[in-house]
Amino acid sequence: MKANVGGIDRVLRVLLGIALIAATLAGALPVWGWIGIVPLATGLFSFCPLYSILGICTKKAG
Repeated sequence: MKANVGGIDRVLRVLLGIALIAATLAGALPVWGWIGIVPLATGLFSFCPLYSILGICTKKAG
């Protein structure tokens, strides 16, 4: 697993994941809101399997 998520992409994924999970816990979203676990995990681990398949990398070289 080589990191392929970086910078702003990573921050947005974590924030979106937290927002979806929080909204679900608050009752504002139905059970599908738990999908927020996916962007949260990909942001925390800096790795997105779909990016690997598509050959995308938002992490700066270095």
